[in-house]
Amino acid sequence: MGFVAAIGFPFTQTNDHYANLGVNILIFGTVALGLNIVVGLAGLLDLGYVAFLGVGAYTAALVSGSEFSKFSGVQFPFWAAALTGAAASLVFGVLIGAPTLRLRGDYLAIVTLGFGEIFRIAVNNMDGVSGPDITNGPNGIPSIPDLSFFGFNFGDSHDIGGFTIGRFANYYLLMVLIMALVVTIYRRASDSRIGRSWIAIREDETAATAMGINGFRVKLIAFALGATLAGLAGTVSAHVTYSVVPNPYQFAGAAPPNSAFLLAAVVLGGMGTVSGPFLGAALLYLLPEKLVALQDKSLLAFGIALILLMRFRPEGIIPNRRRQLEFHETGQLDVPETTTLTDEPAITKAGA
Repeated sequence: MGFVAAIGFPFTQTNDHYANLGVNILIFGTVALGLNIVVGLAGLLDLGYVAFLGVGAYTAALVSGSEFSKFSGVQFPFWAAALTGAAASLVFGVLIGAPTLRLRGDYLAIVTLGFGEIFRIAVNNMDGVSGPDITNGPNGIPSIPDLSFFGFNFGDSHDIGGFTIGRFANYYLLMVLIMALVVTIYRRASDSRIGRSWIAIREDETAATAMGINGFRVKLIAFALGATLAGLAGTVSAHVTYSVVPNPYQFAGAAPPNSAFLLAAVVLGGMGTVSGPFLGAALLYLLPEKLVALQDKSLLAFGIALILLMRFRPEGIIPNRRRQLEFHETGQLDVPETTTLTDEPAITKAGA
């Protein structure tokens, strides 16, 4: 029913602004669901995850026929650009995960944070002056053409059943299909043997290893799969925004996407669930939109709203059943009363 409602949304809108919000929420939610594999299922704290979104976006921009691309004569069809972006993110996920996933906890978080910053600084300096001429530096890669899939141009308006579907609505419907694919992958993976291994690692890595689970291999698969899904969403993001620049791919910023907002979407919506990250992404996009009337105090109000929600709903809006029980204990075990030697009546000489 949720997918049916999502597909029907652009047919009820006459304003491209809401369709633009919708497609960005779906891109952000898809990336957050990929992060949910790493954080929610495997229990790995990744603070540089937005870099994989950037890898997918830059890869798609380089092979999509932009005149400002280093490979301006190359224009892949959409399916090939999507696969290339996902594969590039997969490779980066393996290259980063292989030497670092033997770390745990805060040490892993610091390493992933460093990777995210290294990516942003690297693409910012690949301008032919400070480094190789690949990404056009801080100017990014503009003029990315709209997608065309089997003759269907996503940049043009189309009449479907008497309804006029604009540019952002076209990309919105494409993201609904990609979201369905990502949700299917997530559900199949989480319910599989590897998914149960992720949960075992999350709960107690030492105990899981003692039971025969290869912790490093299991975590690397989670890291690589999450990176691949982020890269897939990044290929669409590059075409929606017409350009890619280094600034959004940072740890924290005033607006999504960035690693802090992605992590907040997972925790806010509910770790280990399917619908939670999408709901968290929607709230994180819509709250700043609705608080814009507060002007410079909007971020303060936004932060207060998040603190209150985490105070009274720490397991997330749509919680995983296990986490809900952990945060809200219904009661304590009844311990029978025991008597001690001091509770027994004293024995007198007469009694003896």
